[in-house]
Amino acid sequence: MKNRFLKFGVPFLALMVGGSYGLREFTSLRYQYSTRGVLIPEEVAKLGIEMKKPGEVTLESEYEKIKNMDIDNWENKRGPRPWEEQTQ
Repeated sequence: MKNRFLKFGVPFLALMVGGSYGLREFTSLRYQYSTRGVLIPEEVAKLGIEMKKPGEVTLESEYEKIKNMDIDNWENKRGPRPWEEQTQ
């Protein structure tokens, strides 16, 4: 094993080529078996989800909601950490 190319170069090239091929296969699975589709309001309503009409929520309407809030006076409230017990 005196040849450095056989010791380091061949495994490196095999990893690069094999990794590229493997990554291509795994990413193609994401798109082959994707179950996303177009949401139809009637089907979503059967599941109990209320969808807003297109155009009902706009940037201007959300700005009007936030404009009236008092954002200068607030209090930082720390949430419980997972390791802390919740006693109520």
